Order: sequence, then structure tokens, then C-alpha cells
Amino acid sequence: MEVEYEDSGWQGRTKGQSNTEELHEDNPQKTIQECLEKFLTPDYIMEPGIFTQLKRYFQSGGSPEEVISMLSENYKAVAQMANLLAEWLILAGVKVTEVQAMVENHLKEMILKSFDPKKADTIFTEEGETPDWLTEMIDHYTWRSLIYRLAEEYPDCLMLNFTIKLISDAGFQSEITSISTAAQQIEVFSRVLKTSIVKFLNNPDDVHGAIQECARMVCHGQHTYVYSQVLIQVLSQEQKGGFNMKRLSQEIIKYALQNNQNVTPITMALNGSAVYPQACQALTSMLTRNTLNPADITVLFRNYSASDPPPIDLIRNPQFLELLVDALFRSGVKINPEHKPKYVFLLAYASAVIDQPAKKRPLTERTLNKDDLKNTIQAIEKAHAICNVDQGSTELIAELQTLYNCIKYPVVGVGVIRWIENVVMEPSYFKLSTDSCPTHLAVLDEVAAVHPTLQQQILFLLIRLFESKQDELEILVQLEMKKMILDRMVNLLTRGCVVPVLRYIKQCCAIEDTDISLIRYFVTEVLETIMHPYSPEFVQLFLPMVENEEITGTMRGEGDNDPVSEFIVHCKAHYTTV
Repeated sequence: MEVEYEDSGWQGRTKGQSNTEELHEDNPQKTIQECLEKFLTPDYIMEPGIFTQLKRYFQSGGSPEEVISMLSENYKAVAQMANLLAEWLILAGVKVTEVQAMVENHLKEMILKSFDPKKADTIFTEEGETPDWLTEMIDHYTWRSLIYRLAEEYPDCLMLNFTIKLISDAGFQSEITSISTAAQQIEVFSRVLKTSIVKFLNNPDDVHGAIQECARMVCHGQHTYVYSQVLIQVLSQEQKGGFNMKRLSQEIIKYALQNNQNVTPITMALNGSAVYPQACQALTSMLTRNTLNPADITVLFRNYSASDPPPIDLIRNPQFLELLVDALFRSGVKINPEHKPKYVFLLAYASAVIDQPAKKRPLTERTLNKDDLKNTIQAIEKAHAICNVDQGSTELIAELQTLYNCIKYPVVGVGVIRWIENVVMEPSYFKLSTDSCPTHLAVLDEVAAVHPTLQQQILFLLIRLFESKQDELEILVQLEMKKMILDRMVNLLTRGCVVPVLRYIKQCCAIEDTDISLIRYFVTEVLETIMHPYSPEFVQLFLPMVENEEITGTMRGEGDNDPVSEFIVHCKAHYTTV
């Protein structure tokens, strides 16, 4: 991009000259005529280029009296009148900050209406260097936000792209939320990408939000996707924190697929699969079609059953694993019994085998730890046998102990969540269920207890259930169902998924589309469960709900002995609240 700026003449031209002006310097009359046309425009004396034009005018023999007359007659004092009105407003009692906001917002509206990218690009031809006023502008957020809006609307404007780079150089890259703006220049995009990755690494309580933000930016275009994935791939090789980057890469692939972007060729090119053509071809075929087929599964099974199998990362592809989990745990999916063991083997192999270079040996040699492979295969087979049969809550109770033993394996936990999601999202599920807590949802509690990393998935499922329309149920039955789901959320909270649960309930309070009795029920259950000390973030999220009279007014007693008052008093005494 630097070459582009230089070729455009932003840095290399003598101050005060443009191509057109150079042609007219040898014709004084034309130069004078040009200058006079500019002097006739309103308030031209306030323009940054006034001294340059006066110099040209006088060097070409222009009359001082004439230019003085023109500039004075066309002086409208618009800027000065604005300043005068601003001073009057302040004298009338309006706050200085409000007056400043009025002026700035009006200026922003005027600029947005009348901005001309071609004229903006001529600024550098007239100034010959970065104008001082532009450097001052980017020190203020108001004008930086204006630049961001203009850059999004006029992505080909060189002046705006250059200004975006100045803003990034000044350390404000975290403000550049427009992907199209950042993607114009590799230096700017690299800084914004770095900021996004740091946010992902430093916000464990909002990993999902950080991943979505980063993935949206990376998937903006092919060039941003390839550049980012190559960079993340290199970082994933680091001993410290490399697994986090690998997860980020996989989440980005998942996001791209959800948005119907075919990134399979790029993924396969980056994972080194070309060295194993059979496995590569079989996997590419299934990923491109987004469906499994027995022939390709057989090829992969044969390769990974061999004495020298391909690297395990090849089949640790999020899309491929999703397809395997769906095939084995989603209700109604039929697999040929002859090929079912191959599906089970590949899923177990991808989740249980540890594949790493051997220490103090050539890099080509690897050690494969298959200690857990056999047990994982058995657990998947048993869980599949339970989940693949259409049975109600009563019949499921007899299989609970077996299922709980299988759930100890993370891959089975993922599969069970998928199976339960498929079952409970059926419109008739709660209509047919008579239990206070259906067995399927009780199983979710067990998964949450055993696998903290799956709690976010469980919460998303509970949120979908909580917000689902259950019009076939009576109003009171709907309320009882939602209370039961809130009980599951409280259980998640007690298992460590605190902030995500509280954020969701806070969101329900803010939107005001949830029955207040349900919020009151949740607050009551949490107060009965928790015990100090509390984290500052917990207090910040939960205290406003407890203090809300509409929610907890009926829960308070005469003194300070009730749970609501005790919680409020404790928080006020030990925490600084905003």
C-alpha cells in the first residue's frame, strides 16, 4: 500500500503543486483566472490552501487590490457565526459539552451528506504532505468515528484508507470494527486481527462472543481467511498456548461452514494432507458434499487401522467430527450395520488417540498412545445403542447407570447432548412428558457435572428451550416448564458456568419479555444456593436483580434477616458497586 500512496503522488510532489497547476504555470493569465475563480467561493480565506493560491496569484502578476476585494466581499464568516452562536448558548446556560456535541454532530451530518472522495484525494496533491489538521482530527474519537463511517461507504478513497492507517498507527486499531475498512490494508488488518485474538485469549468468560467476532472478521473474504488461518496455524505450533490457537482455527472453520463458505480446499492445503493422497481424497470428498458415505469412510478406516496411519489432525476436522456425531447420535439416522463399527472407530480414534512426535527421535517418527481407544469405542457403542432407540423417560431410567458410565468419555458427552437436543426440541416432547424434570434433562445435569467444557453447549440448548414457543401447553404448565429449565440453569451456575448464566438472565430482565415471576424464581433459587465470598463480576451482574423492587419486593421481611436483605447488605459492605 505504501507504493500505492507514493505512486499516487501523496509524498513525492512539491508542496502546493498538482499536475494541472504545473501545466498552467507557464500561462500567467490562466493561473490568475484559476485563482480568481477560487477566491470567488464563499469563505475561501478560511481554506487551508489559501496561502498557496495567493503565492501563485502574485507570482503570476495578480493585482493585490482585486484579491483583497474578492476575499473580503465573499467572506461570509460561517465558522465565526457558529462560534458566536455556541458562545451565546453557553451564556444561556447550556452545558459546554452539550454545545460541543451539537456542533460536532451537525458537522458530521454535513460531511456525510456532501463528502466527495475525489475531492478528498486532492487534499494531498494540494498539501503535498499529511495535513496538520488531519493529524489533530484523529486524536478525537468523534472524528475517528466519522472516518470509520466514511471509509466503509467509500472503500476506494485513498485519503480515507491513508487516514485509517494513521489511526491504526496511533494505536486505535481496537476501534476499527468495520471489517471491510480493516481488510483494505494488511498493516491495519494485522493489528485488528491481533487485537481480536488477544481478546479471545483474555476473556475466558465470553469465549463464544470473542470467537464470533474474530471469525466474522477472518471470514470477510478469501484473502483475509487465508492470511489469518496461515498465521493462526503457525501460532498453533507453539508449545505454550498452541492448543488455544488450534481451537480458534477450528471455530473459524465452523463459522465459515455455517455461512455457506466452502473453505475445504484451504483447510486441506494447510493441514498437510497432500502427503496422504488416499485419506485426503476421501476426506475432501465428504467435506465438500457435507455428508458421509460408506466408501470414503472405509478408505479412512483402512488408513487409520494400518501400522503407519496418517496424522490424527487430519480427521480432527470440526466438520467431519460433527458429521460423525450426527450419524451416530442423531435420532432417525440409519447406518448400515456392516459399516457402523468403522464410524465408531474413526470417532473414537479422533477423540482418544494421542499422536505426537517422539522425543529425541527424528521428526518423522511418531508415538501413538492408544491406551483409551478400546474403552472409548465400547463407550460410544453402548451410548449409541441407547440413544438410537426411541424410548421415553420411563424406559430411559433403566439405562441411566450405563449411560452415566459412558458419559465419562468427553466424546460421548458431546453425542449425548446432540441426541437430547434432537429429542427435547420436538414440539410434542413437553406435552407428552409428565415428570417434574424429564429424564433427558436430568442427563444434561450429569454431562455438565462431568465435563465443564461442554457447559456452554448445554446452556445454549437450555436457552433455546426457554425461548421456544409451547403454545400447545396451558399457561400454568408453560410457567412450570420454564421454572424447571431455570433449575437446570441454576445447576449449571453451581457447576461453574456462572457469568454466562447471569448474563442471559440479565438480558431477559433488560428486554422485559420474560414473566417477572420467572426472574423472581431464579433469584430465589440462586440466593438459596450461593455463599460468600463473591467475585466482583458476580456482584455486578446479580446485585441489580436482587435490588430490583419489582423482582424481590415481596421477598423482603421487616428487618435485614431475609436472604435478599442479607445479600444486599453484604455486597454494599464488601464491594464497590457501579
